Amino acid sequence: MHVPLEPAPGVGPDEYPYPWIDDVQDIVTELDEAADGAEEFDDGEEWGEHYVFFITGPDVQTLLAVASRLATLPRVPPGAFATITDDQAGEVWGAGPRVPLPVAIP
Repeated sequence: MHVPLEPAPGVGPDEYPYPWIDDVQDIVTELDEAADGAEEFDDGEEWGEHYVFFITGPDVQTLLAVASRLATLPRVPPGAFATITDDQAGEVWGAGPRVPLPVAIP
């Protein structure tokens, strides 16, 4: 999940500008305990103009549902997207289909 690295609205000049990273990371860390099979694959990190969270799961629908939920957290800036990759992608970030978030999951 790629999120534009933009300050949260209403953050003061002396405050941490990206509190939404912690908001998302708290939920991503708890995924291992969820019943849907999604889990954190690796620690998130800055990549260019985005912050990337690495999530893995049993199928694309589950991953998009989790990413959509994370993208709609109150302080997360608009413009998040997911890239769908598999374990054959290696270290290539951003490869695979790009899916704007949130998505409607049937």
